[in-house]
Formats: sequence, structure tokens, C-alpha cells
Amino acid sequence: MRLYLIGMPGAGKTTLGRALAVAYELPFRDLDQEIVRREQRSVADIFAAEGEAYFRQREATVLRDLVAELPDLVLATGGGTPCFHQNAEVLLETGTTLYLHVPVEELVRRLQRGAATRPLLAETSSSEALEKRLRETLAAREQFYSRAPLRCSGSSCTVAAVQRLLEQYRTSS
Repeated sequence: MRLYLIGMPGAGKTTLGRALAVAYELPFRDLDQEIVRREQRSVADIFAAEGEAYFRQREATVLRDLVAELPDLVLATGGGTPCFHQNAEVLLETGTTLYLHVPVEELVRRLQRGAATRPLLAETSSSEALEKRLRETLAAREQFYSRAPLRCSGSSCTVAAVQRLLEQYRTSS
């Protein structure tokens, strides 16, 4: 089984993904962390030195590498992963994709302290600016996120809730 978690920064993809990997006894990978490991530098450093286009190309390559390497996997993607280089198609064709939908107000609360470490949010100096950026980003990404066959919302998205969703999805497919 391959399970891909998509959604905005701060949605909880990594936290939930780790827990799901334990529950299903599957390998877990965080796509951004895998890129950092392979590049031997932080996402912020990659963005600063090479730009977003380079990062997105690298992200697409690492995604495809992981799919080729691991037939069983829980993968927490980066927030923008499904939006570039036909990555959404890779996710949809090679596993089950779950969209973690979290209201923007909650994302602001979760990201307020750490926004400076995230390249696409680093220039948001206030909670109002952060909220505006998140709303704009979500509006642009929703068309990709909404393609996921499974959706889980907010704090109700627990391991047990995802297990129920997956069971329902498997029996209806």
C-alpha cells in the first residue's frame, strides 16, 4: 500500500503520516526531508541558492525515485508537491492520496512561530500577512488538492479516522 498525504503547510501531514506508518507497519518518508537528505542542505538553502524552479524539479525527481524504490510507503508531501511537474498524476496513479484540509485560521495558529523557516512564507511579517498568503496559496492549490479521492478535515483527522476512510474507500472501489 502507498498512502500519500497532501495539503497546506501546517496541515499535519508529517505528524499524521508518521503515526499512520506505525499503524500500518509501513516505511514513512517526508518528501521535503528526503530532498534535504539527498541535497545535504535545507529547503531554505536550496530556495536561496537555486530558486523555486530548481527545488520543484528536484522534488519531482525525488518523488518518482521514492515511488520506484518503495512499493509500500506512507509519504508526507510538501504543500506544493501536487501542483508541479504532473506530480498529482504520479500520486493518483501509484497510490491512495489523502487531502488533509485545515482551515486557514488554524494554519495561521500552527505556523505563526515557524513561518520564517518556510521559504514561501518567510516574508510574512505579521499574522495578517501570513493569513493573506495562506489564503492566496490555498486558492491556487485547491484545484490540485481536490483531486485526492480521500479528504480529512481539521483536528478530526486522526489515525482512526483515516483508517475508517481507507477501509470505506477500499470496499467501494
